[in-house]
Amino acid sequence: MLLIKGLTHVYPNGTRALDGVDLEIGKGMFGLLGPNGAGKSTLMRTIATLQTPTSGAIQFGDVDVIATPEALRRTLGYLPQDFGVYPRVSAVELLDHMAVLKGIADRGERKDTVETLLQQVNLWEVRKKAVAGYSGGMRQRFGIAQALIGQPSLIIVDEPTAGLDPEERNRFLNLLAEIGENVVVILSTHIVDDVSDLCPKMAVLAGGRILKDGAPADLIRELDGRVWRKTIDRQDLAAEQARHAVISTRLSGGRLVVHVLADGDPGDGFAAVQGGLEDVYFSTLAASRRLAA
Repeated sequence: MLLIKGLTHVYPNGTRALDGVDLEIGKGMFGLLGPNGAGKSTLMRTIATLQTPTSGAIQFGDVDVIATPEALRRTLGYLPQDFGVYPRVSAVELLDHMAVLKGIADRGERKDTVETLLQQVNLWEVRKKAVAGYSGGMRQRFGIAQALIGQPSLIIVDEPTAGLDPEERNRFLNLLAEIGENVVVILSTHIVDDVSDLCPKMAVLAGGRILKDGAPADLIRELDGRVWRKTIDRQDLAAEQARHAVISTRLSGGRLVVHVLADGDPGDGFAAVQGGLEDVYFSTLAASRRLAA
């Protein structure tokens, strides 16, 4: 179990990237949803012991993460949003080097570890190719392979599917789902479908604060009978925003499909629709923006 209590991080320029974050994350896949600039990467880097928070506590099992970061690093796998590689080093050589850095000193054990991981992430056939020449999806799968060295019990992946084509995204998400059966996996993303497809528990982070958390199915049920849809001309959007709590808009065939949140029928041509996780996400962000205005 990963316990986060009152976590706050203020950068030297005064930016409050995290503001009293509280979370309990158990074994399995946990989705952290939030827009760009929400504080997701700051939270991931803080949990991964790459930076020390201004205040708050992080506990993973018996490990006080802030007091003894080296204890967490021994059981941590981390795939950051961006990671660099040596330009002319093959996947098998680079994984072997990383295994040494993770403390696997025995040559035979390293060989077995590297071969197993390359097969697990379906990179065995291209193991001798330089990682710098991999496609985006292949590089992300290599990133997961290096994160799995040493059989970590906590794995953090930050925006892992951004920029992947649909086939590579599905392959990568299936791999994460397999891994997440036995360990704690935190998936940080701004892509709602990544969370809805994979995660039995989730939270929405914006402005450095946790705005909502729980099981996606429970959060969706909270919107039953409260989401309404209407297709309008684009020039009519401002008028609809003045009359209703618009939570999202989507362009379709040159017109706008508008979703609004209302406890009763708003009339005016709106029809009830079954809300989804995207509606949970957008309505949470919209409510936060209204409070901040």
